[in-house]
Amino acid sequence: MKKYRIYLLGAAILVIGILIGNTFSGSNNATDTHSASEHNYVQDPITKLWTCSMHPQIKMTKPGKCPICGMTLIPVDNGKSDEKVGGNEIIMTEDAIKLADIQTSEVVKADAVKDLHLLGRVKPDERKLFTQSAHIPGRIERLYVNFTGEKVHKGQKIVSLYSPELIMAQKELFEAIKSKKVYPQLYTAIINKLKLWKLTDAQISAIEKSGKVSENIDILSDYSGYVMKRRVELGDHVMAGAGLFEIADLSNVWIMFEAYEKDMPWIHPNDKVSFTVEALPGKSFAGKVINIDPFVDAKTRITNVRVEVSNANMELLPEMFVNGLVKAKLQNATDVIVIPKSAVLWTGKRSVVYVKVPHKNVTSFEYREVILGETLGAFYSIKSGLMAGEIIATNAVFRIDAAAQLLGQKSMMNPDGGKPNLGHAGMDMSGDKKMN
Repeated sequence: MKKYRIYLLGAAILVIGILIGNTFSGSNNATDTHSASEHNYVQDPITKLWTCSMHPQIKMTKPGKCPICGMTLIPVDNGKSDEKVGGNEIIMTEDAIKLADIQTSEVVKADAVKDLHLLGRVKPDERKLFTQSAHIPGRIERLYVNFTGEKVHKGQKIVSLYSPELIMAQKELFEAIKSKKVYPQLYTAIINKLKLWKLTDAQISAIEKSGKVSENIDILSDYSGYVMKRRVELGDHVMAGAGLFEIADLSNVWIMFEAYEKDMPWIHPNDKVSFTVEALPGKSFAGKVINIDPFVDAKTRITNVRVEVSNANMELLPEMFVNGLVKAKLQNATDVIVIPKSAVLWTGKRSVVYVKVPHKNVTSFEYREVILGETLGAFYSIKSGLMAGEIIATNAVFRIDAAAQLLGQKSMMNPDGGKPNLGHAGMDMSGDKKMN
């Protein structure tokens, strides 16, 4: 019995210890709960703002839960500032700015200038494209120029032609020579006839001296250049005026650049163009805009911009690809507002920037709609909405806008403000509400 009494006494002591422990533990829990309640729900008298320790971009004017993760908001310590902050401003702590990598720059005025890149090709100068014709009807007996690309010089023999008309003209010439003193006009008329057929004085003198009718006559080139196309073959019969060869003088060439219609306001005659050729790496060329076609191709929506350059060394060959650069300047557009493209959020209907509000002790950004002007490479010109000297966010702008949307303030997708659509982020994660 004594043994059982010892067990009963130990159990009683254990029960009494548990009851005493629960009593003191309950008192401490009540104190902690009361303290936490005061910390979480009593509005901070200095900052009047609440934020999330995990998402510092969240700023609320009342205590509650974070709309992203559901954690209890904590007061914001902004260094005891009594500055008034607009209801449409997004306040961000220095830590939040660093975490989001937000960068700013000053709005400036500048001329509307940009680098305009153009693609083009080398083309022959159309004013120096020639067609070598047969001025006498006949049959091709010999080709002195046999292939495309061959270089020819003015006065060079290109074909040998058999021509019955020329044989008859030679016989008439010999008869006229016999009666030259009596009928000098007849002799002159026949000589002029041969000259109209493009026979040179040397060829006519050679015929007179030989005293014999030559069945074949050499046709001489009227131009210097390169054969772009051969139109005849050996044995072909040609009529007077038929084309034998197409010849191009490439001492000067055209660079035909393609410009889209949106680029036309930026290009003007006499603009300087620097360009490189893929076939000549490391070498650059320069020229001036000579002409801009006054029409746009209906299918490609491009127009041709012509630059004329000297080609004495024959480095630029037709159909070579060219990359051009124009330091383009928009006429009558000086001292315009210019901002980086990265500063603009664009929805298709509106363009939005965030302007830094000048406060002493807090950093905030304000939603601002702007009207874009011309594109200046990596910049936009601004028609209205900003003034020179203002500071705007130029990096991580979308993160500022996302914070504004979560707070129900004006944002890119919600220009009128209002309750944000948080989706899953707005779910109550506190567990206070029970499932039905």
